[in-house]
Amino acid sequence: MAERRRGPGAAARRRGRLALIRRLRRTTRQWTVLTKHRSSLRQPRNQQKYFTMDVDDEENMSSSSTDVKENRNVDNVPPKDGGGQGAGEGTQLSNGSGSSSRKRPLEEGNSKFRPKKRKKTPGPVLPKNALMQLNEIKPGLQYKLLSQTGPVHAPMFVMAVEVNGQVFEGSGPTKKKAKLHAAEKALRSFVQFPNASEAHLAMGRTLSVNTDFTSDQADFPDTLFNGFETPVPSDASFYLGSNGDGSFSSSGDYGLPSSAVVSSLSQSPLPTPSSYPSTSGKNPVMILNELRPGLKYEFLSESGESHAKNFVMAVAVDGQTFEGSGRNKKLAKARAAQSALASLFNMQLDQTPSRQPIPSEGLQLHLPQVLADAVARLVVDKFSDLTENFTSPHARRKVLAGIVMTTGTDVKDALVISVSTGTKCINGEYMSDRGLALNDCHAEIISRRCLLKFLYTQLELYLSNKEDQQKSIFMKSERGGFKLKENVQFHLYISTSPCGDARIFSPHEAAQEDQGDRHPNRKARGQLRTKIESGEGTIPVRSTTTIQTWDGVLQGERLLTMSCSDKIARWNVLGIQGALLSLFVEPIYFSSIILGSLYHGDHLSRAVYQRIAEIEDLPPLYTLNRPLLSGISNAEARQPGKAPNFSVNWTVGDTGLEVINATTGKDEMGRASRLCKHAFYSRWMRIHAKLSSSLRSKILKPNLYHETKQGATEYQTAKECLFKAFLKAGLGAWVEKPIEQDQFSLTV
Repeated sequence: MAERRRGPGAAARRRGRLALIRRLRRTTRQWTVLTKHRSSLRQPRNQQKYFTMDVDDEENMSSSSTDVKENRNVDNVPPKDGGGQGAGEGTQLSNGSGSSSRKRPLEEGNSKFRPKKRKKTPGPVLPKNALMQLNEIKPGLQYKLLSQTGPVHAPMFVMAVEVNGQVFEGSGPTKKKAKLHAAEKALRSFVQFPNASEAHLAMGRTLSVNTDFTSDQADFPDTLFNGFETPVPSDASFYLGSNGDGSFSSSGDYGLPSSAVVSSLSQSPLPTPSSYPSTSGKNPVMILNELRPGLKYEFLSESGESHAKNFVMAVAVDGQTFEGSGRNKKLAKARAAQSALASLFNMQLDQTPSRQPIPSEGLQLHLPQVLADAVARLVVDKFSDLTENFTSPHARRKVLAGIVMTTGTDVKDALVISVSTGTKCINGEYMSDRGLALNDCHAEIISRRCLLKFLYTQLELYLSNKEDQQKSIFMKSERGGFKLKENVQFHLYISTSPCGDARIFSPHEAAQEDQGDRHPNRKARGQLRTKIESGEGTIPVRSTTTIQTWDGVLQGERLLTMSCSDKIARWNVLGIQGALLSLFVEPIYFSSIILGSLYHGDHLSRAVYQRIAEIEDLPPLYTLNRPLLSGISNAEARQPGKAPNFSVNWTVGDTGLEVINATTGKDEMGRASRLCKHAFYSRWMRIHAKLSSSLRSKILKPNLYHETKQGATEYQTAKECLFKAFLKAGLGAWVEKPIEQDQFSLTV
C-alpha cells in the first residue's frame, strides 16, 4: 500500500528529473559547440556584423546563456552594412570589446531563437577612459608595478608609467585602477585638455561638433594627434598684441597637414590662430607646457628651517634656465614656469593692477619684469655664495637686500655691488660720539652704505692714474666735479616691502583696492614713521616736532630712527650719495626698486615719491626721482619666527661677510664697522686732499664731520625742501638724531 500511495508522486518526480537531465545535457552540448568554435569566429572589427533581438526572444533564452546575454553588443556600435544576416549565416553577437563573436546553435524546429531582421538604431558611444586616450597619443607605453601594500582583503597597488621622460604614479585597490590613475596624471601633465576636441579648439582649429575622437570607427586619430606633435617652426615670430592686454599673436602656421583632412571632416577650412590659448583658470605650468610641451623640471635645492622650508626648482626653456622657489616643490615649479612665461613671452598671468610694475620716467633700458627677476636672482645667488649655500649660521635672516649695477641694456653684464641683512636698530645707550657705531642695521639701509663704500672706491680709482680712469664709473662733469658715465644704473632689491608707509596695508585684501586706494585720505596713509628701538615695526611720528637729545636718550628716552620707507623717499630727492659725496659728485638716484614680496604698486609708489609730489624749489640737478617699481615673478616666501640680532654686509671687493651686532652697531669684538661714519669721513678727507680745487662747493678747512656736511649747501637746501614737503602734506616732521653724534673730527 505504501508503494501504491507514493507511486504517482514518485513517477512524477522521476519524470521531472529526467527532463532536467535532458535539459542539462542539451545545454552542455550547446556550450561545447560554443567553446569549440569561439576562436574560429574571431574577425576584424570592421568585418563584424551585428544583430539585435526582440526583448521577448531574449527572455525566452535558457538560463545557461547568461554569459552570452551579458556580452551582447553593449557598445551599440552600428554595422557598416546597415543590415542583418540571413538564417543560413547563423546568429552572431558582439561582446563588449568588439574583439570576438559567439554563435549560438539553433535546434532543429526551434524557431524562437532565430533572430529577426530589424532596423538598427545606434546608441550613445561610451567615452574612452584615460588609459585608452593615452595609448592613442603615446602607443606602446609600459606600466610597472612599484609596490603593493595593505592587508590581503584591502590591498593598495602603485603603478607607474613613463611619458616624455617623466614618471607618473597612480594608486588604487586594483592594478587596473592604479594604471588608470597613472594615465590620468600623465594626460593632465602634458596634454592639458579634457579631450582632443578642446585641444584643437585651443590651437585655433575649428572642428565639427559631430566629430567623435573616441569612436572606434574613426580612422584618423593618428593624423590629428600628429598635428600636436609637429614642432612649431623656429622662424615663427611672436609679438605683443595691439590690444595691450598681454595677449600674443603668431605668424606661425598651425593649420593641419593636407593628409589630415578626411572626407568625414567636410566643413569650413581651418583658420590660422590669432592668439594663444586663454590662460584663465590655468596655472603657469599648464600654460608653459602648452607652449613648450615636454619640459622637465629639476629640483635644485632645499633650504630654511623645518617650519619655513624653501624649495628651488628650475626649468630649461629655449636654452635659458628659469628658477622658482616656494614653500613646497609644486609652488616652486609654478613660479619657475611663471618666470619663464614673463621672460620669454612677456606674459603676465597676474593682471591685478596693484601687482603690475610701475615704469620709471625717462630712459628705460630693460623690460621691467625681466630686470626685476634678474636683479633678485643675482642678489640671492650672491648671498648663497657668501653663506656656503645658506648653511652658514649667518645665513639666518628676515630681510635680505642688495644693490645691482648695470652698464647697458644686457642684464647679463650686471654686477652685484652689495648684499646685506638685518631688521634692528642700535640701542640708545650704545650711541657713539665718534662715528664708530652703525645706528640703523636694516638691510636696505646697510646696502646703501655699502654702495657709498663702492662710490668712494670708484673715485679713488679715477684719481689713481689715467689707465684706471677708464675703469671707473665716474667721468668729469662740465658743471664741475664728477658724474656717472652714461647708462650706469643702480637697482635696489629688498626681499620684502620696506618698513613704514610702504608696508601699511593688508596684502590679502589688496585685490579689493584694485580700483584704487579706498581710503587715500586716511590719516595713516603717507605718515612719517619711526622704528622701535631694539624691535621691529614702526609707529607714526608725533604731531609736534620732536627733538632728540643725547642726555635724554642716555637717561632712558627711546632713540627714534626714521623708517626705511621714509629714508627711500629721502634718497629719491637728495640722492643716494649723501651729503659728503655730494661735494664731489652730482646726485645719484636709484633706477629701480624691486621687492621680493609684499609688493603693492599703489602703496609703494605713495611711500617712496607720490606723497611728496608737491615738493618745490629744489636746487639745480636735484629732482623728485620716480624709479621703476616692481615685484618679482617668484615672490619670496614669508620668513616667520624671531629675527636674528645681527646684520651682515658685503661690498664688491670684500673677501667675506662682516657681521654686526645690531644692538651695539659694532662687530662681536666691539670693533667699528667698515661702513661707519668715521671710516667714510677718513676716505673723504683723503680724496679731498687731492680734489680740493675740484669741489662742487668750496670748503676752506674741513674739521668737524657735522660742519663738513653743512658745507654741501645745495644738498642742505634740497633737504629743507624735502622736510617742508612732508609738513605741507600734513605727514609729520622729520626726526633727526642728537646733533652730538656728528660732532667729531679726525686728521688724515
